[in-house]
Amino acid sequence: MTDDIAVNFPSAASTPDDRGRPDNRHVRFSADETEVDIDQLKSLFDRNAFWAVDRDRADLETAIARSFPVVTVWNGDSLIGFARATSDGIYRAVIWDVVIDSRYRKQGLGQKLVETLISHPELQQIERVYLFTTHQKGFYERIGFQANTSTTMVLMGKSLELLLPLDTHQSSSRSL
Repeated sequence: MTDDIAVNFPSAASTPDDRGRPDNRHVRFSADETEVDIDQLKSLFDRNAFWAVDRDRADLETAIARSFPVVTVWNGDSLIGFARATSDGIYRAVIWDVVIDSRYRKQGLGQKLVETLISHPELQQIERVYLFTTHQKGFYERIGFQANTSTTMVLMGKSLELLLPLDTHQSSSRSL
């Protein structure tokens, strides 16, 4: 089943505005993860998200398959926005990969994208929704997110082998 939300912006003109932004009167939001066009998503990331340049197509497919909800933003047949979340369904959820095509920014689409994602029924009972951002703290604060002052830790690219306790017989021959 497709969950589409039509959004009409009364200020949109039929031609690009004086800043060259395209007409967004036919923008559509979809919560149907089967609509994601991986090739268009990869292109959207490569053009608009420094943190997601050159992601592998198969990895994107895996990330989407393991995410719910997934929200896409379309202008006609063109993918112009994307966001996804992962959750345990009760306590925590994390928002990932929020991106709007640069030509469509500053029109409220990013805010509507995040609001559509967090208003999804899957996220309604979650105690805390987390996200990570590099340069958009103010944007997320305007939506209602707050800086998390607790300790956040990350394990980046380490093998799980490093997390296992050393066997007492091997510990003398192994150095870290």
